[in-house]
Amino acid sequence: MAKYLFEANYVGEGIKGLMREGGTKRRDALVDALKSVGGSLECFYYAFGDTDVLGVFDVPDPAGAAALSLMINSTGSVNVRLKPLLTVEDIDEAAKKTPSYRAPGQ
Repeated sequence: MAKYLFEANYVGEGIKGLMREGGTKRRDALVDALKSVGGSLECFYYAFGDTDVLGVFDVPDPAGAAALSLMINSTGSVNVRLKPLLTVEDIDEAAKKTPSYRAPGQ
């Protein structure tokens, strides 16, 4: 399973829906959406400032994460952003690789 950090903002009708339904029902809706792509919710928090809601979830593959993001964003009620999370072991493996790259202008 791959872990993703999500950050989201409610917009337009999404704000009204949150106020009408409450936070628990919106979290439950995300849990159901994650189940539909074989995923699960690790944590879910509301905040204020630049981000309305954030948390971490697991999904089996990047396609499932992308499908979920596309579906949620397509509603126009929520703007969600996903960030894949890497373990320290993932970074250890990355540090062992030596990709070839030429910097611009060199």
